[in-house]
Amino acid sequence: MLTFKPWQTGTAFLMALTIGTSATLPMVMTAPATAQVFPSSPGSSRISDRTTIRAGARIPVRYDEAEKIVISPKERMRLTLTVAANITNRNGTVLVPAGSLIEGELVPADGGSQFIARNLIIDDGRRQSIDASSDVIETTQLRRGVSTGSILKGAVVGAAAGAALGGLTGNRRISTGEVLIGTGVGAAGGAVLGRKKADLVVINPDTDLDLILDSSLTVDRY
Repeated sequence: MLTFKPWQTGTAFLMALTIGTSATLPMVMTAPATAQVFPSSPGSSRISDRTTIRAGARIPVRYDEAEKIVISPKERMRLTLTVAANITNRNGTVLVPAGSLIEGELVPADGGSQFIARNLIIDDGRRQSIDASSDVIETTQLRRGVSTGSILKGAVVGAAAGAALGGLTGNRRISTGEVLIGTGVGAAGGAVLGRKKADLVVINPDTDLDLILDSSLTVDRY
């Protein structure tokens, strides 16, 4: 019959504890890491080469086709915006590179107009859906006799907005260097001719169209 002295029992227990701890240590050290997108906004968790950017993250954009956009608060206009700066995590890994494109549309919103993003096109050609929107750009009221020069210089003008301006100024053909989008300007102009005021939305793309993710966005590390 075998017997163990007290010191032998304690040694055996210590050896068993050491072996058990050594076996579990690597499992703890290989747990997935997390990364943060934008120090001032919610973060992202990364597994392998994919990263999820959480809802609430901001995406700076620009519009390369014009300095301003002028539309009626009741009309819609499709736009393609450009990501203005690299979107990175805390470690500096690029998630969405500057120069990527975002397709979407300006739509009527309560109090003005709002850009709704539909598709993200990474600059290497990858395309995916994106759920993001700008803040609402509020309506501006213009009255008859207003000079359109300062408003329309370098602007893209929607069809309904061009018609409304023609109705205010009496000039059916706005000719200050803007690009009219859409058709039927003459017919719409007849409907508003003689009005004393018109509601328009004047948008500065560099400051008014920055986007906020409404839903999380999963992307490959660039």
